Formats: sequence, C-alpha cells, structure tokens
Amino acid sequence: MSDLLVEDLAVARGGVPVLEGVSFRVAPGRGLVLRGPNGIGKTTLLRAIAGLQPPLSGRVEGAGERAGYASHADGIKPALTVAETLGFWADLYRAELPEAVYDWFDLADLRDRPAGTLSAGQGRRLGLARLAVIGREVLLLDEPTVSLDAASVRRFAAFIRDRHLAQGGIAVLATHIDLGLELPEIDLTPHRAAPEARGGSDEAFL
Repeated sequence: MSDLLVEDLAVARGGVPVLEGVSFRVAPGRGLVLRGPNGIGKTTLLRAIAGLQPPLSGRVEGAGERAGYASHADGIKPALTVAETLGFWADLYRAELPEAVYDWFDLADLRDRPAGTLSAGQGRRLGLARLAVIGREVLLLDEPTVSLDAASVRRFAAFIRDRHLAQGGIAVLATHIDLGLELPEIDLTPHRAAPEARGGSDEAFL
C-alpha cells in the first residue's frame, strides 16, 4: 500500500476559494486529524481528496479507488433492516460481510430493526458500519461521531485504531472532539484562502 499524498492543494466551495497551500503525507497504518473552526473548509478539502470535486490547484496521490468518503449523511434506506442494509452494502461492493461488524458497532440487538425506526445515534452507528464492509484502504471521514454517545465514540475509535489502522489502512478525519486516537493533527486556519481570493464573501456561508 502506498502513502496518501496531498501537495499544495487549493480548494473552493461554490466557486469561492476557501483553502490554499495544504500539504501532508499519511503513510499506511497512520492517520491524520483535520482541525479548524466551522466554515474553514474541512468538508471541502475531504471531498476534493476523495475526488468528488476538482481542486483549484495542487495534486492528490494515493486516493482514487482506494478511498472511501463518509459525511454527515448515513445513507440508509428506512425500509431495510439493519442486517439487510449491511448485506446491501456488501453486495454493492462485492465484499464479505464480517459477522463481527455487529459487535464493532453495537448493532447485534438491532439486526431485524428497520433502519427507519432507529434513533439518530443508532442510525449513525449503522452508517459508520459501512466502513467495515466497503474494503477501502483510505478512509476520509467528515465529523464521523455526530449523534454518537461517549460509549459509541469509543467503539468507533477502537474500530479505526484496532481494525483499520492496525491492518495498514489510512484515515483522515475532520472532527472537533478528541477521539483518543493519538493521531497527528493539522490546523487548517493558516491555510485559509487570502481575502482577495475569497472575493470578500461572507465566511458564514463557507
């Protein structure tokens, strides 16, 4: 497995530049936490790395088909049960469904529950369980612990540390909380695009 390389990346949201000069390298088995205030451009940066939108400049290597992106949306169909949802993702990615995924994300007692009846936290755990199914080496995660209680945050952190990273995966996470993963961090504040590049726009909409 090769490194994830981000070199001198500049990205825009809605045509307005938000970040510039972002560079980092993440080796297999390692992770990185993106920090910065709301609106700084963490989501936009992750989307660009994932290939969901083109950067303004710079380059990304080691993502592409290797990368899986997870945002705030859980991506679940209300009519499917928890087990059917996990089976759907496994079939979609032509992957095996690890039986242990139910324990990793505390879903064992919810197998037969329709996803539409889950609480916000339960739905988030089901959405995150997709990460254990899709088989992507590089995980790009945007505020993954939204709606999770403290115990579920610890379970998620254990999955990233003991399952994904321990097996040589790479994780880049945008989060405001301490996940207890002891990962290096990068503060994106110094990379905020210059005012002239932003065109004087209102940062509240970025």
